[in-house]
Amino acid sequence: MFDFNATLPVMALQFLLLAALLNAIFYKPLTKVLDERDNYIQGNKLSARERLDKAERLTKEYEQQLADARKQSQAVMASATEEAQKIYASQVAEAQKEAQGQREQASKEIEQQKQEVMHSLEQQVDSLSQQILDKLLGANLV
Repeated sequence: MFDFNATLPVMALQFLLLAALLNAIFYKPLTKVLDERDNYIQGNKLSARERLDKAERLTKEYEQQLADARKQSQAVMASATEEAQKIYASQVAEAQKEAQGQREQASKEIEQQKQEVMHSLEQQVDSLSQQILDKLLGANLV
C-alpha cells in the first residue's frame, strides 16, 4: 500500500517547513490582528458599560435631586400658605378689633351726645316750665 522511501521524509519536511512558514507569515499576524480587534471590542464594551453605569448613576442622582427639590418646593409652598393664613387671620382679627373700637367710640359719642341733648332738653324744659309758671301765675307772684 504505502511505499516508504526517501520522498516521504522530504514531503514531511516540506509540510513542516510550509506549516512553519505559514505560521510565521500568515497565522501570527492574523492572530495578532484578531487579538487586537478582540481587545478593542472588549475595551469598547467595558467603556460603554462604564458610561452606561455612570449615566444610570447620574440619572438616579438627578431624580433624587428632583424629588428633593419638589419636596422643598412643596414645603415652601405649605409654609407660605400657612404664613399667608396667619397674616390673614391676624389682619382679620385686627380689623375686627378696630371695628369693635370704632363701634365703642361711636357708642360713647352717641351716649355723650345723648347726655348733651338731655341736658339741653332739661334746660329748655326748665326754661319753658318757668315761662309757663310765669304766664299762669302771672308776674305778681314773682
